[in-house]
Amino acid sequence: MNELAYRVETTSRLAQWKIDTLSSCTYRKSDPFRIGNWNWHLTVEKNKVLYIKLYPVISNLTRDSPPIASFVVRVFFSVGNRHTLVHPGVTDKQLKNIDDFVWSVETPLSGKFIIDVEFIDLKTTSPNGGEPCSIWAEGFSQRQSNATALASLGRMLSESIHSDITINASNGSIGAHRAILATRSPVFRGMFSHNLKEKELSTVNIPDISIEACQAFLNYIYGSIQHKEFLTHRLALLRAADKYDICDLKDACHESLIEDIDTKNVLERLQIASLYQLPRLKEGCMRYLVKFGKIFDIRDDFNAFLHDTDRDLIADIFHEVLTAWKGF
Repeated sequence: MNELAYRVETTSRLAQWKIDTLSSCTYRKSDPFRIGNWNWHLTVEKNKVLYIKLYPVISNLTRDSPPIASFVVRVFFSVGNRHTLVHPGVTDKQLKNIDDFVWSVETPLSGKFIIDVEFIDLKTTSPNGGEPCSIWAEGFSQRQSNATALASLGRMLSESIHSDITINASNGSIGAHRAILATRSPVFRGMFSHNLKEKELSTVNIPDISIEACQAFLNYIYGSIQHKEFLTHRLALLRAADKYDICDLKDACHESLIEDIDTKNVLERLQIASLYQLPRLKEGCMRYLVKFGKIFDIRDDFNAFLHDTDRDLIADIFHEVLTAWKGF
């Protein structure tokens, strides 16, 4: 078959696939075509009905940042007079797999026809967990503005541009900015708004945190923390978030600590959950120990843990064990 039979013609937001013939019991997949940040495929399968599918090419980009698409699909065909079939339309649908959008066309088609896809909008998920952002027009401008602003804040910290406060960690110091710290933390705001020693001396002492963890803490506040850095220091970040009342950082640490519970850390995580009032982490540790029976794999460590932990937590653990036995 002619190579042109698989080619999809595109303009900025429009993709059009012209199909000359399609016999019964036939499957055809288009060449990849680019719209927005992604490469796409269209497929048609003709059996008793015609199935049309649209999906992005599977790649790291698709897995990490799948498109959230709004589009309209039309089929133009000629049987006697020209006819048009229009799909009701798709709004803000995340497309990752081949079966995420399937349109079954039950009207018999013969001869030449055209599949026309008009993309109304394409969005990506925010890396910071915010609302999905359009890659076009206003959304793109906003995203670019946010990225530039974050990069500028990161430079203010890394290059000590007009820093006016010194953070003293246990083994070093870092320059920072009162206004940014006060904006991110009500505790810092209180320090700098009242006649406390931090305001007078232009220093904040955090003796229970290393300089490396303090740098990670400030990087988070300034929007420039790296994922590996976050994982390395998340326990120290949790303590700092709790101490300085930075709720989003505490939530991020909470979610992260739930993700990799294992026999080596479950007892420490359980203690942390109790200390910092992290209910989902506590529940996750309890389920791991009791429901999945891991308490037997670490019985020596668990016995030592019972001698050192507080009575309320011990009571919660045994309540969980009794509940599990009742359901056995």
